Amino acid sequence: MNKLKIISVLITALIFSFNINAQTLKTGTTAAQVLKFNVGPRAIGMGGAFTSVSNDILSTYWNPAGTASIISNEAFFNHTDLYLDIKHDYSAFATNLSDLGTVGLFVSVLSMDEMLVRTEEKPEGTGEYFDAGALVIGVNYSRYLTENFAIGFNFKYINESIWHMSANGFAVDIGTIYKIPILNEFRIAASISNFGTKMQLSGRDATKTLASGSTGRDILNVNLELDKFDLPLLFRFGVSADVIKDESSRLTLAVDAVHPNDHSEYINSGLEYSWNETFFIRGGFNSLFETDSEKGLTVGAGINYRLMDIIKIKLDYAYQDFGRLTSIHYFSVGITF
Repeated sequence: MNKLKIISVLITALIFSFNINAQTLKTGTTAAQVLKFNVGPRAIGMGGAFTSVSNDILSTYWNPAGTASIISNEAFFNHTDLYLDIKHDYSAFATNLSDLGTVGLFVSVLSMDEMLVRTEEKPEGTGEYFDAGALVIGVNYSRYLTENFAIGFNFKYINESIWHMSANGFAVDIGTIYKIPILNEFRIAASISNFGTKMQLSGRDATKTLASGSTGRDILNVNLELDKFDLPLLFRFGVSADVIKDESSRLTLAVDAVHPNDHSEYINSGLEYSWNETFFIRGGFNSLFETDSEKGLTVGAGINYRLMDIIKIKLDYAYQDFGRLTSIHYFSVGITF
């Protein structure tokens, strides 16, 4: 009974904290959109319905409590060429410290090719070039509080930059997973991502030179104070079950409900079929019922190959339909040792 009370209090606290601090904003008015780029072909292939499935290194993005299921060491590397020449890289490492829990480190980098600087006077370009990007560095900690209940945290530093301007912020993710021994294994999970500070661009591009005085010959440098923007807060609630599980086969079904602070709510759904935990086939739908969404069908596959007795290589692929935008192919390499 005490375990159930602990679980109820933690989940209630998550939901209460989200409802109190979340703000309903218009689309495109939150900073650090890199925090919303989905990570990992395994999760993406399942339509992003991964909150309650999280049990590996991908949990550093989807639900920080999931790393508690890591029993040794895991590393992950993911490079993706997105639409409009945008590139996204994500790397992570986690290690199990036995009774102390699991600790991890992750880095997310968003980059783009250089573009010409254009002004009203020189619409064809000034001869200068600019770029933009984002960097997220985070640490993860998780552990099982009971045999079936895990909790986890991410602590993140965020930086965005464009030409000579930059903004910094800090955020926390909190996640929980509860396993129920029915239908082989039924899981309930909830997480809050990107709860943190506002971000404000500053730098020399916000400095303007103005003429002042009665003659207009005096020069005055003015620093413009730009607006502060919230981070893209996400509340996820997910359920999943292993509807088939025997010596050679496993079929997992999962559904997530997602509530962002800068857009409409949506549903992710997906499945994963595993043969001997070696070959995997995945499918799903991303962002169902989201207003004006370009996302849709996702499919994927993977293979876990044991290189040595203590080293396993994980290769995963996923395809995602982005409607009028270019469809995206995701590849990743994972190592368990």
